[in-house]
Amino acid sequence: MSQTVIVTGTDRSSSPAGRRDATWLIAVSAALWGLDGLLRKPLASDLAAGTIVLWEHLIPMVVLAPFLPSAIRAFGRLGLRDKAAVVVIGVGSSAVATALFTRAFTIAGSSGDFITPLVLQKLQPVLAIALAVLLLGERLRPRFALYVIPALVGAWLLAFADPLHLSVSELEPALLALGAAALWAVGTVLGRLVSPSLTPRHLTTLRLGFGTVGAFGVVGVTGAPVLPTWGDAVGLVLLALIPGLLALTLYYRALQSTPASRATLGELAFPATAAVVGVLVLGTSLAWSQWTGLGIVAVTVTAMGVREARTHPRGHLATTTAGT
Repeated sequence: MSQTVIVTGTDRSSSPAGRRDATWLIAVSAALWGLDGLLRKPLASDLAAGTIVLWEHLIPMVVLAPFLPSAIRAFGRLGLRDKAAVVVIGVGSSAVATALFTRAFTIAGSSGDFITPLVLQKLQPVLAIALAVLLLGERLRPRFALYVIPALVGAWLLAFADPLHLSVSELEPALLALGAAALWAVGTVLGRLVSPSLTPRHLTTLRLGFGTVGAFGVVGVTGAPVLPTWGDAVGLVLLALIPGLLALTLYYRALQSTPASRATLGELAFPATAAVVGVLVLGTSLAWSQWTGLGIVAVTVTAMGVREARTHPRGHLATTTAGT
């Protein structure tokens, strides 16, 4: 799955000196996120959403365990506001959001649509900018409406096979997916709030650590079993490490030498891969209006990202999407 990351500080209008542009690596990581549905489908058929979410956090934490002590020390040095933000990022934007997304994927997949919940994640930058206005007091530029209106229209077309006649079976997964995207957007804004005080490695470790605590809470509330079946163990490991930790690691590395505008273009590999996997492998069949909506969302969010990067090349907000 994916989550918007806000990059601030250094000039991203061109690659840092001595480093090669890594747009191709951005595309590789985005393509790995697009494989999420391929790995999640068989798991969602066998396991409860809470069980999947729990092991999506536990498995990466095993890998990141050597960094946990230093991350905890860094957390202890934070002020109360930043500590609360990190907890919300982990529990809400990681555990609860992933649970909502998994549930949306399960419901939508039962009707053969494995693409819509994935692509609705592309609305995160739009939601993140709106939340930055509410939570951080940032000024909303008038041109934002030029992006948010077509993005919402595209999301509507994508979510409903017949956009003029809605059904509860279509509305529920769309709302769950949008709820997940909104929580990931909250994580984006709060991540920007704490980024001056935490390294990316510490923030990732703390997010997954508190996310594990939140995932146990999801399991307790929903009554999902803690232990999966042995037959699903390999699938859980692949889901947690490939579109999860591996894609995120590659993405962060690529961002060090890739302009934000090019990174946004590279991220088009995500909806493209999700669509190809959904149609060719998972048997998804979308109406023409849904394909139109998919294109509108991808183009609108990409145009917004390029515009943000060009308008604020130094020390300002630039939105990009990273895997959870």
